[in-house]
Amino acid sequence: MGIVIVIKEINNMKQQTTNKLTAVLLASSLALPVLSYGDDEVYELDDYVVTGKVLYTDEVNALKTPTPIIDVPQSLSILTADQISQQGFDSIGDIIDYTPGVNNSQGEGHRDAVVFRGVRSTADFFVDGVRDDVQYYRPLYNVDRVEILRGANGLFFGRGGTGGVLNRVMKKGVIGDNFNEYKVSVDSFGSTSAQFDKNIAVDETTAVRINVFKNDLEGDRDFFYADEVGINPTAKFHLSDTATLDVSYEYLDTKRFIDRGIPTGTDGRPVEALKDIVFGDDEQNYSELEAHIIKASLENSFSDTLKGRLNLTHNDFDKLYQNLYASGYDSDEDEVTLDGYKDTTQRDSTIISYDLIGEKEIGGLLHKLIAGVEVIKTSNDNDRWNTFFDTTNARNIVTEAENDALRALNPGLTDTEINDLGGIDQIQKLEGTDKESFNAARPIDISNGVGTNSLDVATTNRFDVNNADDTSADVSVFSIYLQDEIEVSDKLTAILGVRLDEIDQTVTGTTTASSSHTELSPRLGLVYKVENNLSLYASMSEAIQPKSGEQYAGDDISNLDPNTFQNREVGVKWDLSNNLSLTAAIFELEKTSPEPDDNNAGQVVDISTEVTGFELQLLGKLADNWFISAGYSQLDGKQVDQALTPRELPEETFSIWNKFVLSEKLALAVGITHSSDSFATNNNEVVLPSYTRVDAAAYYKISDDLSLQLNIENVTDELYFPNAHSTHQITVGAPLNARLALTGRF
Repeated sequence: MGIVIVIKEINNMKQQTTNKLTAVLLASSLALPVLSYGDDEVYELDDYVVTGKVLYTDEVNALKTPTPIIDVPQSLSILTADQISQQGFDSIGDIIDYTPGVNNSQGEGHRDAVVFRGVRSTADFFVDGVRDDVQYYRPLYNVDRVEILRGANGLFFGRGGTGGVLNRVMKKGVIGDNFNEYKVSVDSFGSTSAQFDKNIAVDETTAVRINVFKNDLEGDRDFFYADEVGINPTAKFHLSDTATLDVSYEYLDTKRFIDRGIPTGTDGRPVEALKDIVFGDDEQNYSELEAHIIKASLENSFSDTLKGRLNLTHNDFDKLYQNLYASGYDSDEDEVTLDGYKDTTQRDSTIISYDLIGEKEIGGLLHKLIAGVEVIKTSNDNDRWNTFFDTTNARNIVTEAENDALRALNPGLTDTEINDLGGIDQIQKLEGTDKESFNAARPIDISNGVGTNSLDVATTNRFDVNNADDTSADVSVFSIYLQDEIEVSDKLTAILGVRLDEIDQTVTGTTTASSSHTELSPRLGLVYKVENNLSLYASMSEAIQPKSGEQYAGDDISNLDPNTFQNREVGVKWDLSNNLSLTAAIFELEKTSPEPDDNNAGQVVDISTEVTGFELQLLGKLADNWFISAGYSQLDGKQVDQALTPRELPEETFSIWNKFVLSEKLALAVGITHSSDSFATNNNEVVLPSYTRVDAAAYYKISDDLSLQLNIENVTDELYFPNAHSTHQITVGAPLNARLALTGRF
């Protein structure tokens, strides 16, 4: 009866026909099954191993303690390392393409950017439940699984967690096992990639594991490249029968070309005639990242019903990105305006958290409690240099560094005498522009900053003259949180929780500004077990996001209250069989943003945005030789009091992946992703057209320890535009690309 009620509610909210809903249910999504079994039985079901009452690949570690999906009052998806490999995913963006309720944003060509239920985010990323909010492309070479939770959840994630979070669970040492795994691949664009995973059982209580990768990436777009290296040694120590310590260090060194896409025309759609042009500089468009990440986690069981966990993380990121991009397009003259900037970020963060997880019977009811504290200290330095085209009148630019050099060579001279040598006052005489127009031809006539503009006049761009920002920030966060999971009866569980965040920020630039906020984030949930394999849930959760966001750039720190996000959701999780699981969710996500009133100085108004929708997910085996993971979402968003739809919010998305095992050695797979139209801008004047992409794969098992895999993306070679950053920065989807990979173990 419960599932029927939920399905009827879905039909009422979205006015979908029964036929359409039934079709979606038979081809939907991406949650891992929670199987039915006895308390002590052990099952081996191909890719999954079930022991007792926990499906190992079904543990949601982001929620502070492993929790089966069927007991979580929230829509979520988990993708294991095996699934990531089989579908040929090599980026966070690839995973998002096959996940309902979320979609990709461009991220200006240098970072992961996800739209969680209509909320764009570059900050809601976590590693083993710990914040990871620097902007970069996150590799997957050392990932055990990826957890995507949808809906606001400030209780466990603090500031951010607004529309959802993406948590990477990392590979850790395995005690008692020795293995070596490798994967090498090459694709039709010319990319090569290699990964190696080695585990060493040092003794009965210690294991060391090392993951490394090297990517040399090429693409279909002009100038594209990526050189990426990563190494991640980890160690696990069983200190005693009750205590385990995991430590790790990760080093990343990456450099890649930045491509911001193509402009839109007067019709508000991408100009397809420009699809092959890269609107940037072949030498000046790139990003660099060097990262050092140190982590330690100590777990200690004090008794059968009480456990403690201490997490320590220190991050050191040094990032640079600079680029030219299209900021305007004149279709009559076929001219494009280029703008750009160079941005550097140096960030150190130390994060310490401690959780107590226990069970206790109080008042005749069993309580599962999580109590925790988290302290974050972040130091951030950021500067930005805008483009400076010297086209108008600035042939001899003198920088402060050059003035210092003149002083060093001529000690004792006055500023006037230095000026006579060509220094000092020249800075005040600079005339130039931060934008320049070029003919929209392939390639754009600028390389390494030197080119010819649309008037056939020579021009030079520099990124060391026009300083737009130079700030440093110190951020301190102190948080405490408590959640109580109460077994009201054998079938009904109530979840009550709250988090308190105290956030202090000081930013120094042209001036020094500070802000301080103390905020509460509650979480409420009910889970009703109709049967062991069927649960219904309802939940309400909140999250906050300070106005400074996650980058702390600029010296204007607002004392306005943070943006707040509230998620209300009902859903069902149903194991249709031991091998097949279905989940469905209906939700409403509301964002409230305090903003200065344009019509009444000194007053503040609350701008409200609402996104409603539902999601369906299906994963498992439809037959012994047929594996399916599929997802469908329908979203409807609006800015209250305005006839505007949030950007990058497609009304419908659909994905499906089918794998067919033909024999012991051979398997084939086919996948489809679809997105309906969406708006690329908040003013709803630019449209990202709908698209459907077809992918395929073939697998051949050479031996028990060696296999060959072929993945083909965009089999039909469709021209599509999956995401954007702004009006004239529309991403061009990759054409047909084949990747051949060899995977082995010894």
